[in-house]
Order: sequence, then structure tokens, then C-alpha cells
Amino acid sequence: MTATSSVKAPASGDGGQARLEWKEVKTSGNDALAVRASKKLKSDELLITSWAGAVLRLELDRVPLWRGNHVAVKQLADDFSRYLYLPRLRDSEVLAQAIADGLTLTSWTQDSFAYADGWDEQSQRYRGLQIGRRIQVSLDGGGLLVKPAVAQAQFAADQDEQNKRTTGNGGSESKEEGFKGARNGEAETSTGKTIPPEPPKARRFHGSVTLNPVRLGRDAADIANEIVQHLLKQPGARVEVTLEIQAEIPTGATEDLTRTVSENCRTLKFRNFDFEEE
Repeated sequence: MTATSSVKAPASGDGGQARLEWKEVKTSGNDALAVRASKKLKSDELLITSWAGAVLRLELDRVPLWRGNHVAVKQLADDFSRYLYLPRLRDSEVLAQAIADGLTLTSWTQDSFAYADGWDEQSQRYRGLQIGRRIQVSLDGGGLLVKPAVAQAQFAADQDEQNKRTTGNGGSESKEEGFKGARNGEAETSTGKTIPPEPPKARRFHGSVTLNPVRLGRDAADIANEIVQHLLKQPGARVEVTLEIQAEIPTGATEDLTRTVSENCRTLKFRNFDFEEE
């Protein structure tokens, strides 16, 4: 069994005290109960064992989980362990890996976030602000996830200041371009790290696989969990799954078999189906 809740966002201050509603989840198969329950929870996304950084960004914006222009990594870990209406992660390591994945995305301005070691109240700027590389994420430290637009503004301001010091022209070049190298699709951070332009993105996916008819339920569940759910999580994605059945019956189909299968096909809304003599 699993619990669902209708409580509001963490930022609303209700403390997650709303009434819980319990929902019964049925399992099937011949495996041990714990194995069946685990598979069912994963296939229904009630237990997440791996997560993409882009999906974490969607959750940050949806609730929202941001606290102003950033959110502490430690606070985020607390949110996911406390609020039942958030995706149920297997453990804190899943969150840490999602953050690390998001920081490597070249499309970070649209799909993920930046990372900072902390916020300096006196200078009103982020310390150790960075993007574009994988880091070791600590959920117990003082790290912050920063909104992309805010991070871009600090990068641009740092570049403008650097241009003033090096060219003595009042930073006119920086104001014109925003990021250094912006005209050719590149940007440079305050540490001198060049951010390459985004490579062309694949827009379509297709795949086909032969399933074992004896273990159809298990194989279909694995495909739904490992392939389909990842595609569905992409913003605006449209996913269509078609099941094609071909059967050869050497002894010939009986009248009872033909009637039963045809009626079931109509009930299950098959687009087309037929029995053939040859």
C-alpha cells in the first residue's frame, strides 16, 4: 500500500499536516511479495530509483520548491523526505545524482539549474557559482541550486567587470555581447571556463522489440519503466506505444477461439484485427 497527500507546497507553511488518503495497489506475478511490490511501485513511478536533472527542474518549478532565487540542497533533500505529494525517491542518493546530472546539461538555461557553494549577503552574490561540469554533490553541505536566469545575470556582471579591468573601455564590449563569445554561440564564466553552444538535439525516437508471450506482463512493465516513462517526462513529449501480435496456429483456429479473441479485441479497442486462412 502507498500513501498520497493533498498538502500544499513546502513554501506555504502548512507543515504538511493535511489529511492523508490511502490507496490500495494490487500486484501480480509469481515472484516473492517484496519483489512484486517493488516492481509495481517502480512501474507506477511510486518509487523512483533513478532521476534526470531535467525532471528535477520541472519539479522545482511546478510546486515550486525554490526559496526565492535558489534553494539549499540540504533543504531540497528534507522536502523530498518530508512531503508525501512529492515524487518518492528511493533514497537521498537518487536526488544527489539528479542534481549532478542537471549540472552537466548544455541546455542548463532551459532544462536545469546552476550550482553555488553559498550566498554572500554582504556582496549580494553567489560564491563558487558554476555550471557545465559534474561535481560531487553533498546533501549535508551548504550548496545551493540557483535559477538559471539569476546565474546568467551574475556571470554577465562578472564578465562586464573583467572587461572593465582589462580593456579600460567601461565594459562596452561586455554590454554589447552579454556573455563573452555570445555572437558565436559560446559563453564564458567568471572563471574563464568556456561554455560551448548547444549541439543539435534529436527530436524523435522509435524502437521495436520482440516480447516473450509467456512473460508478457513482466516484459511490458520493464519497457514501461525503463523506456516509456523517461520519454513521457520530457516537456511536451507525445508518446505512442503500439502492440502488434502475430500468431501462427498449425491446427487451425476453432470457432470458440475466433469468437473469444475477436470479442476481446473489440472490447480492448484494437484498431484492426483479423483471422486469416493462410
